[in-house]
Amino acid sequence: MNINKTIRIDMTRWLALGSLLGLIGLGLAWELWLAPVRPGGSLLALKVLPLCIPLAGILKNRMYTYRWVSLLVWLYFTEGVVRAWSDRPPGNSLAMIEVTLCLLLFAACTLHVRIRQKNAPLSAAAGSMVP
Repeated sequence: MNINKTIRIDMTRWLALGSLLGLIGLGLAWELWLAPVRPGGSLLALKVLPLCIPLAGILKNRMYTYRWVSLLVWLYFTEGVVRAWSDRPPGNSLAMIEVTLCLLLFAACTLHVRIRQKNAPLSAAAGSMVP
């Protein structure tokens, strides 16, 4: 694997991790302090718990994690779109940030998987030639 592909893999990994952490932070801040549904915070902050599950897999660079996170993120995207058009300020602005973070996470995960899959046959072939 050449150095350019390694850099692209690292970039997509860090973008995925950053946008995932951004979604977790935004979800907590949104529902507890910035624009909670009820004054003083709400139990909607628990919506970030499923986002905490893939953190270990992303940090360990597990391909399977990137694949299922790219599907999970669409639930949060849908919530963001609905709340962007139905919420009042500042909730609608926070929802647009959520939508942006979801799109970044999806793009990072899909690019990461695509780059690694392109390199997999080369790595497997190189590994089989070693005695």
